[in-house]
Amino acid sequence: MEPSEVQPSEPALSEAMTTGELPGASTVLGTRPAGPDEQPEATVAEASDYPPVISRRRLLVNAATAALAFGWGLGAGYWTWGRTPAAPAAPPVATTPPTPQPPALGLPHSYQLPIAYGAIGPQLIRVGAFTYEAFLQLYAQAGQPLTDAQKAILQKGSDQPVTIDHAHAYFLLNLLWAVGLVNNNRLLREGPLVTYSEGQIERYASTGGWSLAAKPIHQLYASAALVSLTDVQQARVEEAASAIYRPCCNNPTSFPDCNHGMAMLGLLELMAANDVDVDTMLEAAKMVNRFWFPEQSQQLARYYQAQTGQDFAAINAREAVGAKRFSSQGVSEVRAWLAANGQLETPAQNSSSCGV
Repeated sequence: MEPSEVQPSEPALSEAMTTGELPGASTVLGTRPAGPDEQPEATVAEASDYPPVISRRRLLVNAATAALAFGWGLGAGYWTWGRTPAAPAAPPVATTPPTPQPPALGLPHSYQLPIAYGAIGPQLIRVGAFTYEAFLQLYAQAGQPLTDAQKAILQKGSDQPVTIDHAHAYFLLNLLWAVGLVNNNRLLREGPLVTYSEGQIERYASTGGWSLAAKPIHQLYASAALVSLTDVQQARVEEAASAIYRPCCNNPTSFPDCNHGMAMLGLLELMAANDVDVDTMLEAAKMVNRFWFPEQSQQLARYYQAQTGQDFAAINAREAVGAKRFSSQGVSEVRAWLAANGQLETPAQNSSSCGV
């Protein structure tokens, strides 16, 4: 081992603190030997009166500096102790602007009609419009089995008011279809169905399409006095029937060549028998169409909302059910306007077929 690597013992270090010299140290660490042509550099001992490595004064200065630094840090600690540190600034939270919601269209979830069921269910079974078993099987096969209340309407009748909603619309469609088909009314005896049938009354969807009949259609058609009307009441039926159209046809209810038209005729007859006025009939027709034609009614509501700011409930009933807005041509024009103006949504599933 080289002499410069020998570490002094603890007694030697103690003596060095007193004398200011390390044993065996003749040069300062960090200097280099003199070259052959150079004069040896003077050591710290030769250049000054201070000891060659660490002097007592230097130790005192270093100690005083360390004490001062410690005291300042300690004082700073006492000065800040007990003070509540400022909470770090929270990072900005990204906010998503709210999605604008379309205005309410005012489409009802249910609607109570100004009639009660009465004994119409048992009467239809008695005259052969359908058998209870056939009606029951139809709904079971469609995946919409009849409720206990609906079964009671058919078997016993009901004093409850007729309320339509999405779950009950299909039941009412067929029940009222049977009423319109069987009831002996002047619109069936003398109206367009007879005029254009050329003696074959079964040729229409509203007649030949009624597959639940317990007897031949030509025997069932307009065969029973289920709903008796005065001349005034009959006039109301005919006025309303001529004003009410449906999206599946370009014909009014006075020409009920499909199930919706025949069912609407049955509904008008029942309302007229309860002395309902024409305006109320038209309003009821508008609301019933909302459930029998949900897609077209929604488009009509969106059209009026965009054009006039009105919701569905505020639309004039005569306009809402008339040829200009709710015939097959009328709903096509409404749909075309919505598509051209970016207002047409994806069509919903619609069960408004013209069969049972």
